[in-house]
Amino acid sequence: MRCQNVTCNSTDLRALINFSSCIESGIDGWDISSSDCCSWNGVTCDNSTTSSKRVVKLELARKGLRGSICKSFEGLDELRILNLSGNFLTGYLNPYHFSLQKLEVIDLSNNDFYGQLLHGDGLPSLWYVDLSMNRFSGSIDATFCSMSPLTEVLNLANNYLIGEVSESFVKCSSLQHLFLNGNQISGTFPKSLLQLRDLRTLKLQENLFTGSLNDGIGNLSKLVKLDLSFNRFNGFLPDVFDQLETLEHFSARSNKFSGQMPKSLVNSQSLLTLDLENNSFTGLIDLNCSAMIQLTALNLASNNFHDLVANSLSSCQGLNSLNLSHIHLRGGLQFAFKNLQSMRRLSLSNTGLVNLSSALATLQYCENLTMLDLSSNFQNEELPTDMSLLFRNLKELFVSNCQLRGSIPSWLSSCSNLQVLDLSQNHLGGSIPYWIGTFKYLLYLNLSSNSLTGEIPEGLTELPSLIDMNISLERFATKIWSSIPSLDLSYNMLTGHIPPSIGNLRKLYILNLKYNSLSGPIPGSLSRMTNLETLDLSHNKLSGEIPYTLEELSFLSNFNVSYNQLHGEVPERGQLSTFPCTSFIGNPGLTCGLVAYSPPAQTPPPPPPVVFPSDKMTIMGWPFVFGVPTGFLITVGFCFATGWIFPKPEKRKVRVTRIGR
Repeated sequence: MRCQNVTCNSTDLRALINFSSCIESGIDGWDISSSDCCSWNGVTCDNSTTSSKRVVKLELARKGLRGSICKSFEGLDELRILNLSGNFLTGYLNPYHFSLQKLEVIDLSNNDFYGQLLHGDGLPSLWYVDLSMNRFSGSIDATFCSMSPLTEVLNLANNYLIGEVSESFVKCSSLQHLFLNGNQISGTFPKSLLQLRDLRTLKLQENLFTGSLNDGIGNLSKLVKLDLSFNRFNGFLPDVFDQLETLEHFSARSNKFSGQMPKSLVNSQSLLTLDLENNSFTGLIDLNCSAMIQLTALNLASNNFHDLVANSLSSCQGLNSLNLSHIHLRGGLQFAFKNLQSMRRLSLSNTGLVNLSSALATLQYCENLTMLDLSSNFQNEELPTDMSLLFRNLKELFVSNCQLRGSIPSWLSSCSNLQVLDLSQNHLGGSIPYWIGTFKYLLYLNLSSNSLTGEIPEGLTELPSLIDMNISLERFATKIWSSIPSLDLSYNMLTGHIPPSIGNLRKLYILNLKYNSLSGPIPGSLSRMTNLETLDLSHNKLSGEIPYTLEELSFLSNFNVSYNQLHGEVPERGQLSTFPCTSFIGNPGLTCGLVAYSPPAQTPPPPPPVVFPSDKMTIMGWPFVFGVPTGFLITVGFCFATGWIFPKPEKRKVRVTRIGR
């Protein structure tokens, strides 16, 4: 509660002034000349009716604070809540050495503090601790639970903690939520944690744990979330999941677990999400969906399962996310898939499926489907042209690396909500249809490595979402790991000029037209594509000079016009002056200033081999397309973390010389 008419306690005032003296950036809303610290930003005082109120909360999260913490703020001996998360504070710190007898909540997450977490006796009232996303190191000495026995939430995620989990964790008897993920903790599954019967959340992912999973995990009967992913656990999963009656989320992905899935697991009545991707599980996939009535997300990709029990998924009516990629399913898609009416995201890439026509005819019954990945299947089949196919809600479609024959089918034009379309690495011929330009939301189009002919249609330059639609970062957040604004028509047989109107696609980050037979000049209008980071026009028949207006593409980090018929001088200002000779080689008439080296004469390299599915990375169980612009990811990541735009650093300047064959 704010107090406008009375002053805060003089001891508290002095402690806050001393605290502010260590904050180099200053603190907005703090007037240290005023004795009324209860009115300062982030400061809350108690409800005392006396003329001297006590500070009980100090909450300065995400205020852009820089500096360190002065221990002098311990004078706030009535403080209950301390929240300095999401700032740029640094320095050596051991919060357990604070002497704040009434402190209940401490959140110093997302800063740059370092040091070891040694026990102390000054925080007896503490129940919530969040020290995640810092640089704390050393082993975990949980004897602090003896001095802070009320601790219910302990978050030490994403630090540099090492060694094994201490046996002293048995003293943390009140602990309900434990986050140790994102460290370098080793050893077998900590037996001390098996004594914490009140645990609801246990996050151990992204560490160095080894060995098998102890049967005693069944003792943690109140668990709701258990994450063991990205470790080195091995052996069989214990058949104790029937004892975990409240478990809703279980992930053990990217370990070395083997054997069959335990019966108690595939009959769990409480599980909402199950993620076992990238292990060595074997046998048939046989889920009892009649029992698993809560299941909404299932990821079994990249295991050694050898088939799916017929119709075993047909009764999983609530399933909305399913990933069975890199599992051999033998033959065609089961017709029972049509019963998965809640399905929104389905990945079946590299599963040995055949009969694409039948698969699409079945899957169109999944009317809520928004993401479909059928890549690396149906080898050398024909892409169906059946106009009755309808995927009205589909937003992302991946049918790449199938060596499909035929042309781009007209039924795709009815997928009016498409944001991502990937038909790359097939044998599709014919021209690029004009109606692709009518997709209102299309952000990513990959038609590379086909046999497409004709000119680049003007329709492609009219995609609304790549021209001027206000695409927020929030919208990108749902798809950032699968694609970013791109147009890839490389490795085809396209002819004609690059349409000048392509410069209208101002939201584009990647434009790849290499290895075609495009001719004519490079349009100066490309300079209007101000977000462009990758521009590859190499291995075509382009002529004329490089437009000087391309110097205005300040975010350009990958540029290649090699092996064309260009002449004149390479612009020596802006981003174009920073690229090596290999970006311009193979244009005998192209010249520019002196440089440190000159590349040897060479002939154009052959097209790269087809990328097979084992080379395709997945993140969070869904496709990830390589070539993501660095600046895009840095910008989005930084914006999510801080709410500010991070300026792009200036690229190092390099000068080039005469560029011949």
